[in-house]
Amino acid sequence: MRLRNKPWAQDKLNEYPQYVPTDPTKYKGKWQSRFEKEQPIHIEVGSGKGQFIMNMAKAHPEINYIAVEIQTSVIVSILEKQIEEALPNVQILHGDGSDLSEYFAPAEISLLYLNFSDPWPKTRHAKRRLTSPLFLKQYEGILPENGEVHFKTDNQGLFEHSLESMSEYGMYFKQVWLDLHKSDFEGNVMTEYEEKFSSRGNRIYRLEAVFRSNK
Repeated sequence: MRLRNKPWAQDKLNEYPQYVPTDPTKYKGKWQSRFEKEQPIHIEVGSGKGQFIMNMAKAHPEINYIAVEIQTSVIVSILEKQIEEALPNVQILHGDGSDLSEYFAPAEISLLYLNFSDPWPKTRHAKRRLTSPLFLKQYEGILPENGEVHFKTDNQGLFEHSLESMSEYGMYFKQVWLDLHKSDFEGNVMTEYEEKFSSRGNRIYRLEAVFRSNK
């Protein structure tokens, strides 16, 4: 996907440090201080324009949410939504999903979402997939014992790779959906891509994976 350059985007992010910390590493182990209430923190890695995480925050005020996105021209769309909504349980982290251990302390995050991640279909790019071992290690380090990753995609190849990668890493699956929108799953909150792809008749895949405790 070609992103439209927004040269003003970084300046916009800098104007709202109450929503987008200028140095997120300073809040490692202290993210609760960024929220109105101390409650479980869920993060979405690769939040895109933020539809999913904003709607999740509205639906679940008892949970704090952090949107993690590396693309400046994309994350500014989340900020624009948050400026309008001013949800007390939403923060925005401008950073790389491969550096999560730099931003969060062990067990600081209660649950992690991956939605419609870039499939990186070429074999030589497999390490860049957000369900590759490099990223799984990051997730494991910031989640609690038996921490969970919830993953959705319309890409069958990426879904199959993710099942294999997570299984080989030692994770187990609470549940797997091979056609989410034709299942009895309740409370599904759609992303922008999910709305787009499902309207075309694409099948949506979902899984809930758990890290096995080594303790």
